[in-house]
Amino acid sequence: MDNSPFITDLSENQVIIRDTIRDFAEKNIRPFIMEYDESQKFPMDIMQQLGELGFMGILVPEKFGGADLGYIEYALIVEELAKVDPSVSLSVAAHNGLCTNHINLFGNEEQKKKYLPDLASGKKIGAWGLTEAASGSDAAGLKSTAVKDGDYYILNGSKQFTTHGTVGETYVVMAITNKDDGKKGISAFILEKGMDGLIIGKKENKLGMRASDTTQLAFENCKIPSENLLGEEGMGFINSMQVLEGGRISIAALSVGLAQGCLDASIKYSNERKQFNKHLSEFQAIQFKLADMQTNIEAARMLTFRAAYMKDHNIPNTKEAAEAKLFASEIAEKAANEAIQIFGGYGFIKEYPVEKFYRDVKLLTIGEGTSEIQRIVIARDLLKD
Repeated sequence: MDNSPFITDLSENQVIIRDTIRDFAEKNIRPFIMEYDESQKFPMDIMQQLGELGFMGILVPEKFGGADLGYIEYALIVEELAKVDPSVSLSVAAHNGLCTNHINLFGNEEQKKKYLPDLASGKKIGAWGLTEAASGSDAAGLKSTAVKDGDYYILNGSKQFTTHGTVGETYVVMAITNKDDGKKGISAFILEKGMDGLIIGKKENKLGMRASDTTQLAFENCKIPSENLLGEEGMGFINSMQVLEGGRISIAALSVGLAQGCLDASIKYSNERKQFNKHLSEFQAIQFKLADMQTNIEAARMLTFRAAYMKDHNIPNTKEAAEAKLFASEIAEKAANEAIQIFGGYGFIKEYPVEKFYRDVKLLTIGEGTSEIQRIVIARDLLKD
């Protein structure tokens, strides 16, 4: 499980972080997985405990209350959580990598001082709104508008599939400020729960990742102070794409963790279950499935940690992040499918972990850029002049 050079070459501190989050997930999350899933309950208590450990402000500098860690540590934390419960891992990834990191990367000093400490501690959960009903993969095709009116912007529109829309208290939202400038006419804003005109809409009833809150948002003449403009006016979409580049590394890590969870469960089950007076693990057909899962996971992990290493060292990694997200999410799908096949009928039963992995995994080829979008990103890099 830990034989890749990216794992064996971890620093002492990185090993401590990996082992700490692994132990935490086993003790504090595993016993409640199905309770969270069946009730669609957002585990606020878990998020607050993770905040106390420093895992809700992974990339945030210490002076703003964060852990001041890098993408290697970020990937380790997300992977370890995903081995146990991908939905909790998704919430940690989204909180750290989207809303919190958008403010961390592009906020001014006053905004960072105001918002980052509560986000980094887990006292407040961050939400991030880009996607709209008519603009999924066409992220720049949004319709929400923010019109300058004196010392305020007046925001109107809606957002779809907003992670933490219900439980979040700090929101980063993208809207058009100049419709004539296309992508360069989109700006980002920081909103707070309770602002007049911010309407928390329908919470989605999802196939998987059910403990991770996903909600519709609406804005009806929502009055945003000018000082809540995040970054420069007109840079919201460009900055969002930079944020998503790092987010793709976290989804790749989540995919690796989920796939590893499928493999671990499959090995355990195949060593226990007997058919025709033999353990399943003695059948070559099962051995081949396990071998393929292992090989794919190791390759996905290497792609993920390569992208994380490049990100930590400020090496351009748009293509590498897309490669990691594409490959890891698709091999995770394969791992979940093979795990169900190995478990047979029991894989279809909620008492066994692979049933939930199978439901959770589909989001990974969709969220934060579909597989098709990742292929476009990779091909564009290959074909550029």
